[in-house]
Amino acid sequence: MQSPLHTDIERREGLKRYIYAFIRLNHAISLTYHDGGAIVYRSVTPLRVWIHGILVFCQGEQIRYSVARVDTRDPNRPIILPRIHSCPVNRRAPGGILPSILNQSRIMETKQPQANITVGLGDRSYAITVEPGVIDQVGEYAQSLGFHSPLAIISDDTVAPIYGERVKTSLKKAGFDAEVITFPAGETNKHLETVSHLYDEMVKLRPERDGGVIALGGGVAGDIAGFVAATYLRGLRFIQVPTTLLAQVDASVGGKVGVDHAGGKNLIGAFHQPHAVLIDPLSLKTLDQRQIRAGLAEVIKHGVIADSTLFGRIETVLDALLEVDVDVYGEIIPWNCRIKAKVVEQDERESGIRAILNFGHTIGHAIEALTGYETYLHGEAVAIGMIAESLLGEKLGVTPPDATQAMQRLIKRAGFPIDKPKITANALIESMFRDKKVKAGKLRFIFPESIGTVRIETVDDLNLIKQVWNSFL
Repeated sequence: MQSPLHTDIERREGLKRYIYAFIRLNHAISLTYHDGGAIVYRSVTPLRVWIHGILVFCQGEQIRYSVARVDTRDPNRPIILPRIHSCPVNRRAPGGILPSILNQSRIMETKQPQANITVGLGDRSYAITVEPGVIDQVGEYAQSLGFHSPLAIISDDTVAPIYGERVKTSLKKAGFDAEVITFPAGETNKHLETVSHLYDEMVKLRPERDGGVIALGGGVAGDIAGFVAATYLRGLRFIQVPTTLLAQVDASVGGKVGVDHAGGKNLIGAFHQPHAVLIDPLSLKTLDQRQIRAGLAEVIKHGVIADSTLFGRIETVLDALLEVDVDVYGEIIPWNCRIKAKVVEQDERESGIRAILNFGHTIGHAIEALTGYETYLHGEAVAIGMIAESLLGEKLGVTPPDATQAMQRLIKRAGFPIDKPKITANALIESMFRDKKVKAGKLRFIFPESIGTVRIETVDDLNLIKQVWNSFL
């Protein structure tokens, strides 16, 4: 059964036009454009209208359309910047202006994104889009966001050979000049010397302030590229295109960018929000098991700090996650992004509740720094940190033993190396005091009160910390 939808659109050059949409139950859509006479498109600003998740706008000799969602708080504002398709205006088409490309058979070829999450930060809000194949649509999104040439695609020398040319081709198809700029892969290269090299390459590229950066790769690439974007020309816009699980569920969202220092992890950095996050779950197929596990540490963390239902779901589908079932990740990745987005919306600059995202990181960052960023991946260090910090929470009477045990069982099932690193308690404490999370000269930790809820506490009993570390595993 079909029903018409009558929608008034913007007035341009004295013409008020109407669109009739026929929405089928299976979401196939056919549109016909009516105005009762000839149409001349002369406006600089595109005519546009939202109809049940379809954005249609006319510009010059092109009709452009996109499947998307709208913000229910403001029906005229898109919740995402969607994939855009174009086709020539056919003024002779019977029954209206829109050509056959908008008929049911063709519109069904455009799949809705798996998920779209808005990070609501006022005029700096942005969308997280999770969609297989979105890595080949970066140019369309950059065009929608109003980026201008030239664009810098910043990636490491592991990811760039896999995806660099694909992203560059997408940008060129959208009319951009773009260059891939690389740096050596790995946390050991996340430092100011790498940033200086990238600045040199940016000087050669000569982007202007309406240009921007595409951060392509894992957490290291996102942090470094974001930091370059935050500081070059006193701030450029950038798009996150994360290709590792850890970056997709955590690092690409929230605007933390920066580099490491010999004294500690991420000591040099800024808050600089991206203008979009484009997540292609298919990229997970290129990762080895160690990288997948590293990302699962952040997934487990989100369940512990904020969502017991997510924690239970991870327990159920862990095997599928380890086998990189993209359909399951199509559920898990957006779930984690929503948790991260909700926290960031409440506390962008980590003056309060955002600190809960640091569960496992106070000890985890110290482990990474003390082992030269070479022995442990970030997620591996965080997994050890979560267990150790939960055991400390038990000693303080905050964390019930059953919560620690449930988390430890899941971490072991995931295959993490959780033997205690060869680090003394004194060295661990000294490193933690150099971390950004110290407050009023005291170490700050996140302790589970149960699976799904946590508490932020400062700890000044250093002997208790030593006792927990010395008896750890």
